[in-house]
Amino acid sequence: MARAIMLQGTGSDVGKTVLVAGLCRAAKKRGLKVRPFKPQNMSNNAAVADIPDDNRHSGGEIGRAQWLQAIACGVAPSVHMNPVLLKPQTDVAAQIIVQGKVFGEARARDYQALKGRLMDAVLDSWAKVSEDADLVIVEGAGSPAEINLRSRDIANMGFATRANVPVVLVGDIDRGGVIASVAGTHLILPEEDRRMIVGYLINKFRGDVSLFDDGLKAIEKFTGWRCFGVVPWLKAAARLPSEDSVVLERLASGEARALKVAVPMLGRIANFDDLDPLKAEPQVEVVFVPPGTPLPADAGLVVIPGSKSTIGDLLKFRENGWDRDLAGHRKRGGHIVGICGGYQMLGHMVRDPDGIEGSVTEAEGLGLLDIETVMEPEKTVRNVSARSVPFDLPLEGYEIHLGRTTGPDTMRPSAIINGAEDGAISADGKVIGTYMHGLFGADGFRGKFLESLGISGGGIDYRAEVERALDEVAAELEAHLDCDAIFAMAR
Repeated sequence: MARAIMLQGTGSDVGKTVLVAGLCRAAKKRGLKVRPFKPQNMSNNAAVADIPDDNRHSGGEIGRAQWLQAIACGVAPSVHMNPVLLKPQTDVAAQIIVQGKVFGEARARDYQALKGRLMDAVLDSWAKVSEDADLVIVEGAGSPAEINLRSRDIANMGFATRANVPVVLVGDIDRGGVIASVAGTHLILPEEDRRMIVGYLINKFRGDVSLFDDGLKAIEKFTGWRCFGVVPWLKAAARLPSEDSVVLERLASGEARALKVAVPMLGRIANFDDLDPLKAEPQVEVVFVPPGTPLPADAGLVVIPGSKSTIGDLLKFRENGWDRDLAGHRKRGGHIVGICGGYQMLGHMVRDPDGIEGSVTEAEGLGLLDIETVMEPEKTVRNVSARSVPFDLPLEGYEIHLGRTTGPDTMRPSAIINGAEDGAISADGKVIGTYMHGLFGADGFRGKFLESLGISGGGIDYRAEVERALDEVAAELEAHLDCDAIFAMAR
């Protein structure tokens, strides 16, 4: 079995994902065979990974974070790197993905009762990830201080104690109260859990680190834990793919650029990392528009992203008045791209006769493409190589969707995927729909697409940018953390 170390946070969104990715890259640079692992993740930003020994040539779903961490390790992502993925569909219920495949759906309270059954899958995946590695770096979820959930925990100390993996606690100083959060975690953890923690680190520090010397002394006094270092605000992290909807609260419009891209923030927005390659373009400003705010009239392009609840988000789209904004954008000659659920919304009607998404079984679409969609139980999950029809350029991406879309506009497909036509384009070419996630990641296509919107000089090497950002994060961690000591604590 590989040696392992786990990062757990004093709370959600303390930066564990980027820290694990950076440590993975740092370990890889030292010549170690390193792998990421997250027992349980909650995110609608999913990626498609290989399912070992599956002869159907289909893929399985994992959190986007573990896909990124696998890249940091220089290995192909596997469903075993994130054996349990929760994809929220409503405020109280989520779809459960186990080892890449749909396990079922559950309300939050019911899911707690299921956790005991899921631990076997977690430990099975843990063994598979560990068997071909020197080091596994594990990411927790939420916080071990949620002691009300401890009895059935599979994400933090429940896993760490079962797998005997030592823990480094991560505190976020940017949100304030970091001394209390670290000391408070020490105070309320039961002794069995407390002794799993071998030390802590402070993340997201801005300014002169020496100003926190007294803070470190106070934490040592309260806890006795060693500090592995204080990590500054990692600017390179902004160039990495977005993990989940938590970051949407912080996304804001940047400086005005040649092309403004408006993205409505759907309630169950999914795979919005599709926009990351556009955000990386120097002449493109991507604006995520929150509910209650009109779509900007000066946007040249509106992208309707994926959704985990197409009908529910379509109804909210109208409540927000975005349908009127989009119609105005269309009349002004603006361009529109719908991806997956966003593609389905662009048609005349979305039907869900089996109630897969919920009690509302149909909704009128936005009517900007002459298509209709019917939800079907079987889910398409696969990585694909494709070709753009309008630009005759290669595409790479993935599909994760329910539903079959038909109609006259599908006679003008947006892509050819594995020899089959996908998507639809309006007669004037200004409204495009596709089931393919990741299309903007194809540098040649993105450059030509932007050129068609009047933006020249596009087409940066986006994957190389991600690799450079991972290298920069790893270098910062090497400079500010005692990485030797962290890796030495692995067992």
